[in-house]
Order: sequence, then C-alpha cells, then structure tokens
Amino acid sequence: MLQILYLAQDLADPAVRRRILTLVAGGASVTLAGFRRDSNSLAAVHGVEPVELGVTADGRFAQRIGAVASACLSLKSKLGNVRKPDIIIARNLEMLAVAKRAVTLFGGEVPIVYECLDIHRLLLRKDVVGRALRAAEAHFGKDARWLITSSPAFIEHYFRPLSGLEAPALLLENKVLEIDGCADRNTISAEYPTPGAPWKIGWFGALRCRKSLALLAEFSRKMEGRVEIVLRGRPAYSEFEDFGGFVRDEPFMRFEGSYRNPEDLAGIYGDVHFTWAIDFFEEGQNSSWLLPNRLYEGCRYGRVPIAMKGTETARFLSVRGIGLVVEEASADSLVTLIGSMTADRYVEAADRVGQCNPATWVFDRADCEALVRRLATLTVEEPQTMPAGAVSEPRHNEGGLL
Repeated sequence: MLQILYLAQDLADPAVRRRILTLVAGGASVTLAGFRRDSNSLAAVHGVEPVELGVTADGRFAQRIGAVASACLSLKSKLGNVRKPDIIIARNLEMLAVAKRAVTLFGGEVPIVYECLDIHRLLLRKDVVGRALRAAEAHFGKDARWLITSSPAFIEHYFRPLSGLEAPALLLENKVLEIDGCADRNTISAEYPTPGAPWKIGWFGALRCRKSLALLAEFSRKMEGRVEIVLRGRPAYSEFEDFGGFVRDEPFMRFEGSYRNPEDLAGIYGDVHFTWAIDFFEEGQNSSWLLPNRLYEGCRYGRVPIAMKGTETARFLSVRGIGLVVEEASADSLVTLIGSMTADRYVEAADRVGQCNPATWVFDRADCEALVRRLATLTVEEPQTMPAGAVSEPRHNEGGLL
C-alpha cells in the first residue's frame, strides 16, 4: 500500500478533506499534517487524525512564513512517530518548504509532489517581493517530481513562463468526488420555479470576493425579488468589512452556512437554478485562470453556470456550448442576461448541461485508483523535467489527467 504524507496549508479547508478522501479511496495510506487556521468539524476525515504543525492566519502572509520556519525547526518531534512515506504531497508553497525539510528527516530519498491549485497574487508581482517568492518556489520545488494543478491556464500563464519549476505537470481538475460511482444525473431536475417564486443563484464554496458580493447584492435589488442569492460555504472574513451584517441588510440575499463536500452537494445545488462561477478576488490573474469547484459541482447537478467573459471558465463553457457568460461586471449586464429568462430558455440551457458526459464533472473510485497508481510510479521513476507539451490537446481533458 502506497504511504503518502500529505502536507496541507489549512487543515480546515474542505478541499484538503476531498483530496484525502480521494487518495484513501484510491488505495493509499495517508498521514495528514499541516497548519490550523480555524475550526471546521466538517473538514474532518474519519480515520485520519491530522498532525498539527502550528496555527496560521488567513491573509497574513508574513505570519505564515514565521509559522513555516517554526514548523521546520520542530518537524522532527512532530513527525517522530510517522512512518517513512513513499511520497510527500505538498499543498501550496509554504508546505513545499516543509516538505524539503521532511525529506531530509526521512533520509533524503522521498519523492515530492507539489500541489498548487491557486496562484497567489504575491507570486505574480514584478517587484522584489514577487521575484523572491518565485525564487523560493523554484528553490524548494527544484527536486519536485510532479506538479499537480487544476487548470491549463495556470500552466500557460504562470508555471511555464514564470515559475522556474521544471517538474512535469499533472492536470487534476476540481471535479466532484463520487467514490461510490456516478449516480443518475437526473435524480435532481433543474426546473423552472413555481409561479411567483424567484430564480435562485447559488454562490458556494470559498467566499472571498468582495466584488462578487457587492455585484450580486446590487443585481438582486434591481430585480426586485425576481432573483434571490443563496450563499453557502466558508467566508474569508478578513476580506470583508462585515460579511454577516452586509448579508443581513440585503433583502434578496441569504447565507446558509457551511456544508460537507461532497456529501451535501446534491441538497444545496438542488435548491438553486444557477451557479455563480465568477471570482474577482485576484482579477486578471488567478481569478481569470482558475476553473472553480462550483463550476463542476453545479454542472454535475444540472445547474446552469454563470461565467465572466474572457476567463478560463468562459472558455471552458464555450468549448462545450453550455452556460451563460456575463459581458461585463455590472448589475445591468446581469439584468440583461437573466432578467428576461423564461422557462423554455432555462430548460434548454439546463438540458445542454445535462447532455455532457458525466466524466466531465465527476471523479469516481476508478479515477482515484488510477491517480494513486500514477503516484506509485514515482517511487521507481527517474526525475523528469517539464516537457514543452506538458498540457496537450485537447485543451480540456475529459479524463482530468495529462
């Protein structure tokens, strides 16, 4: 059985939980270690007790650097009872530094996989800070055997031209984890609301975008009750002046709290008609390049995604002929897009989503097993460099692995 040490930047992150579930379902034995940012019981994985390396704060990069340095100094005692892994997966840059230290402690022969699913804005700065962080990434990732990322645009716009990393890329999209197989896609129908009821737009997951919150609030007010905004997930409170107060003051917006992923997805997406697949958090950079979790989640349940023109998400939808695209980031543009929505137009849009191959949205047990088998090859392979064609055609691989 493949032994994996998974180093996470945030033990409360639901996406970390999903990755652990993926690896375990694939047949690996996983030790989870990382930093705690806040408490989130819904992120717990049954049978996996994490090793806490310290506490970090969201949005405080300098504090996180100090926490990483402290963790590296105490790593020998923290991992003293951990069996030597076959592979170490480091999620995000700070954990890549911890992974390098861990390899030394375990004898210097453990392959490292660097998992980076977002490109932090500091890495893209053109000043001394950006150059220093990219140099650090290149240094700590020098011996990484693979790079795991979730969007071809990350490789096209950052990893290939800027990062200095030479590890070959593995595209692992943010698909819905369905360990027990792909259920009937029609178990939840995407229906027109009953007469007098509003259209519902769901914005789920990591809620960190002030611009999206303000835009959806203004739009819903302009629609005067014909549209309702439903928020669920983990708000990044550091990014909002008063998230709770803002939502409470909005007549057509409500926050329904956190949820388990993937267990609660059917229920929460069954309550809405559209998925907000737009993010302005790092506009023009990471937000333009990512393919968000909620894109796959909403489409898995036949919900119609809303994307922003000019983004990787919009291109993804265009290739498949599905979804709605906002021309500009304004409430008026949203009114034009959705204000005249009819039952027939909605059913047609939802049907197009439903006609996609389920594998476009779902990562099942067979995929988990295939991933673990591929990871296992690193225990015998020689180190590789990133080939010029690390992302091959077709641009969006239905199987998720390149």
